[in-house]
Amino acid sequence: MNLSICTISFRHQLISIEEIAQWAQANHFQGIELWGAHANNLTDQPRYDKQWLASYGLRATMLSDYLPLLVSENVLYHKVQHLCRLAKHWGASKIRTFAGGEGSLEYTEAQRDALFKRLQQVCDWLAPHDLNLVIETHPKTYADSVASTQAMFAHVNRDNLQLNFDVLHVWESGAEITRALEALLPHINHFHFKNISDARHLSVFAPENVYAAAGTREGMVPIFEGAVEYQNFIEFLHQHHSAGIANADTSLEWFGNHAKQVLSRDRYLIQQLQQTCLRA
Repeated sequence: MNLSICTISFRHQLISIEEIAQWAQANHFQGIELWGAHANNLTDQPRYDKQWLASYGLRATMLSDYLPLLVSENVLYHKVQHLCRLAKHWGASKIRTFAGGEGSLEYTEAQRDALFKRLQQVCDWLAPHDLNLVIETHPKTYADSVASTQAMFAHVNRDNLQLNFDVLHVWESGAEITRALEALLPHINHFHFKNISDARHLSVFAPENVYAAAGTREGMVPIFEGAVEYQNFIEFLHQHHSAGIANADTSLEWFGNHAKQVLSRDRYLIQQLQQTCLRA
C-alpha cells in the first residue's frame, strides 16, 4: 500500500510543511494527506505545490476538508470551487468530506434525499476537474454503517463518489471489518488506519475532543497495539484481493502525542508485514 502521513497529526505542533515533507521522505512515506486548514494557510506561499512535493518523492494523496453540505447552494458551490483550486495546486485527485452531521437513523426521508442531492451536485461540480469526492466512514454521519453507506452510493450514483474506509470507525459500527471490506470494495479508494486500546475510549475521537489542544489522548495507541486486529486485516488485503486494493492509498491517522515516533514505527511494521505477505 502507498502510505501517507496526515498533516493533521501535527496540528498542535510548531512545525513547517518543509519539515513535514523532509521527515516523510526520510521515513519512506509515499504521500501526504493535506488537511484543508493547512492547504488554506499555505495559499500565500505558492511555491509549495505538487512540484515541490514531488522534489521529495511525495504526492498529495488527498485533500481532507469538511464541506458544509446543507448550506445554500451558492455558498457550497464557491466552497467546492475553492477546494478544486487547492486540490489542483497540490496535485490531489481526491477531496475528503463527511456525509452530513447526523447518524443515518436520525434522517427523515426528506433530509436523506436532500443530503443525497447535495452529494450529487458536489460530484457533478468536481467532475470537470477530474476530482473525486471521498466520503469517510464515520459515526454520527450517514456513512455510519455498511448498509447506510451502500444505500448512499446506490442513491447518489456518481462514478466520482468514492469511499475512505476508516478501519477503526467501521469496527466501531459493530461490523466485522473484512466482511465490510468485501461489501464496500467497489467504492473504496482510500484507507485510514488508527487504533484504540479499548472500545471504552472511542469518545477520544469525537471532534470536540480530538481537535482540542487540551483534549484527552487516553486510549490512542499505535496501529498494532490496539483492539482492532490490523495484522489480520492487512494480511487479508494481500491474500484475498488483487494488487489494486492492496496497494491503495492508506493514511496513518495519528492524533496522539509523539507523532514522529509513532508514525515512523507504524510505517516500519506495516512494511515488514507487507514483505512477509508478498513472500508467502
